Amino acid sequence: MAASTRYDVVVIGAGPAGMAAACTAAESGAAVALVDFNPAPGGQIWRGSPPGDALAARWFDRFRGAPVERFFETQVIDRPSAGVILCDSPNGVCELSFSALILATGARERFLPFPGWTLPNVLGAGGLQALAKGGLSVAGKRVVVAGSGPLLLAVAAWLRRHGADVPLIAEQAPLRRIFRFAALLPRHPSKLSQAWSLRPGRRYFTNCWPVRAAGEGKLESVTLRREGAAWSEPCDYLACGFGLVPNVELALLLGCRTARGFVAVDEWQQTSQEQVYCAGEPVAIGGVDLALTTGEIAGLAATGRRDQARRRFPARSRALRFAAALERAFALRDELKLLPEPATLVCRCEDVPLSRLREFAGWRPAKLHTRCGMGPCQGRVCGPAAEFLLGWSNHSVRPPLFPVPAGALRGGDGQDRS
Repeated sequence: MAASTRYDVVVIGAGPAGMAAACTAAESGAAVALVDFNPAPGGQIWRGSPPGDALAARWFDRFRGAPVERFFETQVIDRPSAGVILCDSPNGVCELSFSALILATGARERFLPFPGWTLPNVLGAGGLQALAKGGLSVAGKRVVVAGSGPLLLAVAAWLRRHGADVPLIAEQAPLRRIFRFAALLPRHPSKLSQAWSLRPGRRYFTNCWPVRAAGEGKLESVTLRREGAAWSEPCDYLACGFGLVPNVELALLLGCRTARGFVAVDEWQQTSQEQVYCAGEPVAIGGVDLALTTGEIAGLAATGRRDQARRRFPARSRALRFAAALERAFALRDELKLLPEPATLVCRCEDVPLSRLREFAGWRPAKLHTRCGMGPCQGRVCGPAAEFLLGWSNHSVRPPLFPVPAGALRGGDGQDRS
């Protein structure tokens, strides 16, 4: 294995928060490295620098000019010692040592089980968009978009622009909460313009959610419920997501304290671990403005420029208020806990149904007896589902954080690091 390379700041994650953190830290003269599993910057929000997005274009230009060493297609395996992380990269295993570490690991979609959710062509809303950006043709396909949150509108608008027929958007939140949230948008001009550009049309159904997907071998229709009535909607794809879940696994591995499922930070975005900072969606789900602002504060604070960081506090406060309003508006309703039947799979990797999980009092005994959470996703799908359905929490994280080649666990030098 290559010798450890020393940096002043290492940033994990190249979405908006990570790009902002890396740029602000590097522009101070610090030696900065950025690590991301994807082949290019932008994260899930700015994947591939979306055309027509002026804000994204400005940050991509700034990022391209920043003196940052980039480690793409690279993932963190472990922290072998304080101030060091172990990574698996296309060039083999490498160690990166640092004075400060900034976590900008983003979030993922939350999936809730219901009968038929494992059928082919039942996909995450953002997941279908990502597949389409990667080459999957949606032109002429009938796509029902369902779940909760503003992501549904963004995905539906993108699919329509690329030729898909989106007959409806099913939002589980009640209309009164959507109205309250919309009334706040004039206080956030950039959000108001985004909302106007994503206006859904007349078939945006609130108080509506999927209860069953059906088809022979693949999806053919989805049953939706709204205000006590249910009907079957034919479709080729169901793009379904119930909000976002922060990626806090690396923070937990590093011993960072969490609160309400998010990484707890102080005013400088520093976690409970000294010189470990966190920015973006692991701190709060609030969109690109919050990601950028918290990333800038973390990058400035990590390089000792606290006076400059403090000037970003008012913008962060506004973004955090928006995040709180977002959480209130799209909170998941209790009726969704009744969606899965006893035979419905909760853990798709290990084929564990809800009835089997109900035999246990918590995540750990269920995991020991059923292997729930021990498949390729390592609990990233079934963990949040079990938390919502059963009230379980899963804070047990062990390296490696993602499946990696056996050679990476040996460190490329024959030494076992598992």
